[in-house]
Amino acid sequence: MSRLIARGPILQTFVHAVFPPECLSCRTRVASDVCGPCWRDTAFITGDVCDACGVPMHDDVQSGDRCDDCMSIARPWFQGRAALLYKDRGRALVLALKHSDRHDIVRPVGLWLARAVKDILRDDMLVAPVPLHWTRMVRRRYNQSSLIGQAMAREVGASFSADLLMRTRATVSLDGKSREERFAELQGAIVVNPKRVGEMMGRSILLVDDVMTSGATLAACAEACLTSQASEVCVVTLARVAKDD
Repeated sequence: MSRLIARGPILQTFVHAVFPPECLSCRTRVASDVCGPCWRDTAFITGDVCDACGVPMHDDVQSGDRCDDCMSIARPWFQGRAALLYKDRGRALVLALKHSDRHDIVRPVGLWLARAVKDILRDDMLVAPVPLHWTRMVRRRYNQSSLIGQAMAREVGASFSADLLMRTRATVSLDGKSREERFAELQGAIVVNPKRVGEMMGRSILLVDDVMTSGATLAACAEACLTSQASEVCVVTLARVAKDD
């Protein structure tokens, strides 16, 4: 599996040489990954952002400022970024990657994530995905966070550990749950893989997930890393759920 993923860019180059590329969102023929109309309908995050979650911020923003959510909720990680907002075309791309076997999205997403994290990268940073429980992995056949995390790590030249973290139990879906219920459900559900503790100790960790809503999953992962003596934890997500302005 890892060999196939590693050859992904080569395979995509070959496919594009035979078949004209399609827009990742609407599937029309394009010269690049996303057509003009879909690009305009995809809420890429640019400009000033919350230093903890990457959500856009406005008005007089200073370096290190945090949004209201990240001011009121304890974040065990140090900094966070996101590539786009979870709405419109962005939401459709995330769901296609998560549920529709759209592995053609992985390579461009890796580029988007690499741009999003460029100001929070550390030397010798270890990239790791938010884990799936093995029962969900069997049903889905792949971990979308691992795929995009590996693509991003390749772009920035960082080390990648697909199995750094483990889920000790199959948590229920967090969709529709309150913030408090989400955090309660993830309590103690994620640990560091005993085989990877030595690899992680004393290093900065960059956690990768597809979507951040309340931050409960990322918090559980960050706490597990810090408990096992990571020096610090940062996070990046493909998309961030944000309150409407």
